[in-house]
Amino acid sequence: MVVSRQYHRMNERGVTYLALMFAIVFIGIATTSAAKQWKLIVQRELEADLLAKGIEVQNALAFYSASVKAGRVMPGEIYPQTLADLTRLPKPFLRKVYLDPMGHGEWEYLRAPTGGIMGVRSKSQAKPFRQHDFPLAVRHFDGRVTYHDWVFQHPNPSSAPIVSQGTTPGSVGPIMPGLQNVPGGSVSAVQPNQGQPTVSP
Repeated sequence: MVVSRQYHRMNERGVTYLALMFAIVFIGIATTSAAKQWKLIVQRELEADLLAKGIEVQNALAFYSASVKAGRVMPGEIYPQTLADLTRLPKPFLRKVYLDPMGHGEWEYLRAPTGGIMGVRSKSQAKPFRQHDFPLAVRHFDGRVTYHDWVFQHPNPSSAPIVSQGTTPGSVGPIMPGLQNVPGGSVSAVQPNQGQPTVSP
């Protein structure tokens, strides 16, 4: 009788131990899943912030160039030497100098042949969630593999003119800075005299 009771108690302890182990495993799986979901949520928010701030910097570069070169005879874009130049009074083009939202550090700069900043991009090599349906200002990001491939610059491929169906082949429409019309209405690139743009951190 005594042996039977001891065996019964040992059996109950074994069942309790197994239940506890299952509970620990379940909590671990649930915690891991929740952590992954939270990481995805944070990445989506940072991605949206990257798009918003990048487009703001891109627009500021365009407004800066248009304002500084107003009234000048010499053609070509004019770029700031630092992002802080875009925030200076009395006519700031950017509210503040933003950091790279994905890395919380400095942007990687796309340098013009003259040395000014003509664009910025994230240093992150992570794969973005968004692959299509970008805002018109950055529609050329379609299908880009990493955040590092999202270059917010002026001028940018998304500002190229869209030819409507009613346009005749010989008509001449607006063109991007740095491009010139050639016979037939097509557009060819004008090579800069001082080399190609360079990328710097």
